[in-house]
Amino acid sequence: MASNDGRHRVAVLALDGVYAFELGIPPRIFGAAEDAEGRPLYDIVVCTVDGGPVRTDAGFRMAVEHGPEALAEADTVVIPPTERLCGGTNGGVLPEPLAAALARVRPGTRWVSFCTASYVLAAAGLLDGRPATTHWKEAAHFRRTFPRVAVDEDVLFVDDGDILTAAGVGAGVDLCLHLLRRDHGSAVAHRVARFCVVPPWREGGQAQYIERPVPEPTLATTAATRAWALERLHEPLPLGELAAHARMSLRTFTRRFQEEVGMPPGRWLTAQRIELARGLLESSDLPIDVVAHRAGFGTGNSLRQHMRSVLGVSPAAYRKTFTAATGGYSRPVTSAS
Repeated sequence: MASNDGRHRVAVLALDGVYAFELGIPPRIFGAAEDAEGRPLYDIVVCTVDGGPVRTDAGFRMAVEHGPEALAEADTVVIPPTERLCGGTNGGVLPEPLAAALARVRPGTRWVSFCTASYVLAAAGLLDGRPATTHWKEAAHFRRTFPRVAVDEDVLFVDDGDILTAAGVGAGVDLCLHLLRRDHGSAVAHRVARFCVVPPWREGGQAQYIERPVPEPTLATTAATRAWALERLHEPLPLGELAAHARMSLRTFTRRFQEEVGMPPGRWLTAQRIELARGLLESSDLPIDVVAHRAGFGTGNSLRQHMRSVLGVSPAAYRKTFTAATGGYSRPVTSAS
């Protein structure tokens, strides 16, 4: 149910002991999304199970303006994690007040969880037989508690259409930006990312845990080469050229790139080119061959193959679906790599 002015309603459910940082992610990201005329695209409310205040992990209590009735009016429900959520589902069973609150959610509403809030969705039976992720540290316990869920702890987030799960703090930001891209296209997502000073895009299939996310100060990094490559995606960019720019051997560059980014250089380049192609398809009527050339795929056939592999649709179908959805791409993008 959209709000009276047509905005998509997002209800953020704050449970007792909620992590304050994660609670602030949806209002911050969705609240910064505007259309071309500067009008907000989302109506965001924070609610609790009973309308009363809740404790946070940061040492303060938080009062809210909305109770569980807000869940019945939401188009998307987001559940951030809490400090005791894993044990709080009592072996996979929701507390009765929480179960009653979740029962208010209308069929067809989009569900989103951050980190261990996936326990709530799983305990509600929403993840049975479906793919999901959770924080890597709790994955083994989650798998034992909910054996019917296809949990994957090696990804940042999983988009299964109407249910999306993120792995942790940063992944919650990634997932919200991904939803902006799904709903309103790359341009809106990039504007919000720029405004919030966060990376505009990390694919869901990227690894949760990167071996050395912050290199030792004495070591060279691949960051400058990645920035250089992003300005030249239309060029071939062979691995040897990337390594030479970074002033490393092929072996050292490949190893360090994997450690810092969580994926090999070739896969990262393909992901960035797909993202560039998506933006061109959304924002222009350029021929497919021209989009392919500007995105570095060389030919339309190459772009078609990569988009079918990653997104499951052709460039033409992507453009048609996106433009027909009045500013949003409705085909879900999963974490499969």
